[in-house]
Amino acid sequence: MNTDVAAAVEALSPILAERAALVDQTGEISEQTITDLIGTGVFRLLQPKSHDGFEANPLDFYAAVRAVAAACGSTGWVTSVLGLSPWHTALFDDVAQHDVWSDDPDALICSSYTPVGRFTPVAGGYELSGHWRFASGCSHATWALLGGTIVAENGQPVDMVSGLVPRADYRVEKVWDTAGLRGIGSDDLHAERIFVPEHRILRFSDIATRQTPGRKVNSGPLYRMPYGTMYNYAISSPVVGMAQGCLDVFVTRMRERNRLSFGGGTITTDQPTAAARASAEIDAAVLQMDRSLRDLFECAGRREEIPIELRLRARRDQACGAERALHSIDLVFAATGGVVLRGRNPIERAWRDAHIAAIHASNDVGTALTLHGNGTFGLPVDDMLV
Repeated sequence: MNTDVAAAVEALSPILAERAALVDQTGEISEQTITDLIGTGVFRLLQPKSHDGFEANPLDFYAAVRAVAAACGSTGWVTSVLGLSPWHTALFDDVAQHDVWSDDPDALICSSYTPVGRFTPVAGGYELSGHWRFASGCSHATWALLGGTIVAENGQPVDMVSGLVPRADYRVEKVWDTAGLRGIGSDDLHAERIFVPEHRILRFSDIATRQTPGRKVNSGPLYRMPYGTMYNYAISSPVVGMAQGCLDVFVTRMRERNRLSFGGGTITTDQPTAAARASAEIDAAVLQMDRSLRDLFECAGRREEIPIELRLRARRDQACGAERALHSIDLVFAATGGVVLRGRNPIERAWRDAHIAAIHASNDVGTALTLHGNGTFGLPVDDMLV
């Protein structure tokens, strides 16, 4: 466990909670908050030691994400997405890693992986054009990971790739305006005929087989983890954190209400039950998700091929974890009563944030259960996010 980062995040959490209402109101996370998060070291947890990172156990990273999200859902989401990108960048050729981190080891990298970009081969690399959506935290980043397809001269797609692109080469279009997760800034990115050198391209096929060029310098178990697991956990972990934060506020307020009434008359019979059920849902989510992640990391540490059964279990547990977290928040929201309808408050904000987060494809429990069920029955499983 990276105790220094965990302690720094814990110390920062009350401040993030105080800022959460302003994040929701203004629709953006302040640069001061990003600076504070950089200071905790959370963005370096998945960064390789070869480039001044901690190369930590992924359990530490997702625990830190949950802690940040418990204080502020939007800040937790951005911490998770931007904090995952160093792991992905570590899979690129080492020259690309030097491009990103040699001048600034704290460089932040946003991402939009949907393969909508068009990579046309040219001398030394590719010409890239595209319009990407949902690049969370992009206003704070100096690099972007952009998905796309390499196209042949006849226009036919040849391969799916992601490219590392510096901030000067793309334009941010501010479009994010939603009911929840208002501060994540999942804006659009545009690029027109920019040059991406060959070393800043990473093929999805290499990621799927865990034969990426970055493993020549980053050979530890962290970079043998499945892409699907790392990415999906980055999407579900903030929701679990939001649920814990929501429950914590509920319990604190109920205790205070009970104290002020001298132990009687203000807590309804369903509220203790809601708190118990909500905490059970959160515990189940964390325990299952951590178990699968731990088993995967231990398998990677033994340098064994990670079996599809384990990857499917991790996908199931991750999606079900998000579902359980959402149910926990719904229980608390309902038990709080009409109070949550009065203005903005942490409980209704967690409810809005979590319901927006649940829309993400990674948190679609139906897809995850179908994949797991197909694997159980010996049916084909064809999904790059497993």
